Amino acid sequence: MNLSNSALEILKARYLRPNETPEDMFRRVAKAVSLAELYYASPSVAEEWEERFYEVMVNLEFLPNSPTLMNAGTELGQLAACFVLPVEDSIEEIFDTVSLMAKIQKTGGGTGFSFSKLRPKGDKVKSTNGVASGPVSFMKVFDCVTDSIKQGGKRRGANMGVLSVYHPDVEEFITCKRDRKSFSNFNISVACSDEFFEKVKKNRTLELVNPRDGKVWKKVKAKKLLRLMAESAWDCGDPGILYIDEINRHNPTPLIGKIEATNPCGEVPLLPYEECNLGSINLSKVVKRDGIDWERLSYLVKVGVRFLDNVIDVNVYPDQRIEKMAKGNRKIGLGIMGWAELLIRLGIPYSSKEALSIAEKVMSFISKKAFEASVKLAYERGSFPNVDRSVYKGKLIRNATRTSIAPTGTISMIAGTTPSIEPLFAVAYEKEVLDGRKVIYVEPLLMEYAKNLSESEIERIIEEGSVRNVEGLSENLKKVFITALEIPPEWHLKMQATFQRYVDNAVSKTINLPEETTVEEIEKIFIMGFKEKLKGITVFRHGSKRGVIEFGIKRKVKCHC
Repeated sequence: MNLSNSALEILKARYLRPNETPEDMFRRVAKAVSLAELYYASPSVAEEWEERFYEVMVNLEFLPNSPTLMNAGTELGQLAACFVLPVEDSIEEIFDTVSLMAKIQKTGGGTGFSFSKLRPKGDKVKSTNGVASGPVSFMKVFDCVTDSIKQGGKRRGANMGVLSVYHPDVEEFITCKRDRKSFSNFNISVACSDEFFEKVKKNRTLELVNPRDGKVWKKVKAKKLLRLMAESAWDCGDPGILYIDEINRHNPTPLIGKIEATNPCGEVPLLPYEECNLGSINLSKVVKRDGIDWERLSYLVKVGVRFLDNVIDVNVYPDQRIEKMAKGNRKIGLGIMGWAELLIRLGIPYSSKEALSIAEKVMSFISKKAFEASVKLAYERGSFPNVDRSVYKGKLIRNATRTSIAPTGTISMIAGTTPSIEPLFAVAYEKEVLDGRKVIYVEPLLMEYAKNLSESEIERIIEEGSVRNVEGLSENLKKVFITALEIPPEWHLKMQATFQRYVDNAVSKTINLPEETTVEEIEKIFIMGFKEKLKGITVFRHGSKRGVIEFGIKRKVKCHC
């Protein structure tokens, strides 16, 4: 196993148990997850799958989400990454959810909430003769508790806050992060319906309705609300948009409930009390000189689906309500990382029709093989229990959902490849991983492809984070090593849309924008996302806030390549 210095630093800081090596960690995880086989087969079968799970992880071909790497085979035993919890309109129910959120985040899980059922600010509270403080006020409670938990000291606290575009407090919600101090543990998204975008198109008025009694509190132009969203996203990166009707058109269990929220990064829309465990295939490991190793990719999908289904059985759940939903629907999210590296190794620019064509081939193949693997598992183990309340009624299938594209920010660094389906963010950057610890990263692929660069040219690349001004590189290499801010936003969006067509959960993808992007351009991107049938969209204008990744490296460093 060839781990970079950066990967080893991350593993030591967040994943390895005392006196544990990376190989020990993968063995611990493989053994713990393979124990699920004993529910269905003999010990020899469990041993066989333990070896297969270990092999794909130690080869860095497949990695599960962080809580599985951290907690499998330990007393904590909570292995899922993503949870959505309900927020009902009473003090007792709100604080029940706050308590459960704390338990989840202590184990490294992230949480998502819809605050749309809470009565608006200024509404009456019958039990106390007082007035309601509104959703944004209660979000502060969730944010403060997350700040205290810090996800077990191993992961940053992560929440998704969602509010319906029809809620009377939606304008306060849209602007709640613009002071750059509040809600540092929240991503926020507005749940926007098809009707909302139709009213934007026709310049119509939207009625904002009190969820407590259904009464109209005020009216506002739909265009005005969209402009406010775009202004806030331009200013501070939030809010994103959830295309909530598109999400529910693909809800596999509509008879169980309506989806109103997602996990913190948006890649898994979930019902209340649902969780999802994720894993990602490293596409850089299936690239051959003449293309893609489809046979190996097929094998990795098969192993990944079985691994993630096993996690559902061996997981230690923080609450019985979550366990019931997890085992009832058996949702999993198999995704990918190393997409940009695959394109680079094939010599294909990210912003090209050829890249979109390969994206379609790769993800449709993974989706098809994941479906087949889930059906095969159902023959061995039975369909998910709620199958007759799903769109798969009468069919054999093990998992209500099978694919999802997560950000893979940290596990891709462990695997030594590019994150998720993102382009290169920069060819050199610093990433803060925990409590101020910074990891220096210089794209090893560039060093591999540009061996003849002078020391001064390499220094310039490290400082700027880009190759566009380097004379020693061919124009073709400059196109292949294009970075996120150099890619026009429509290409970011087209790439997300292409993958989304073959993903049954959702796709976490950032539309990176240069600093000079206008509010009007962000409005157009939000509308384009609706037309492209995305499930959600996030934009990030460079310079709008200081993130955990810094573009380029402005100080003299010894790089950990």
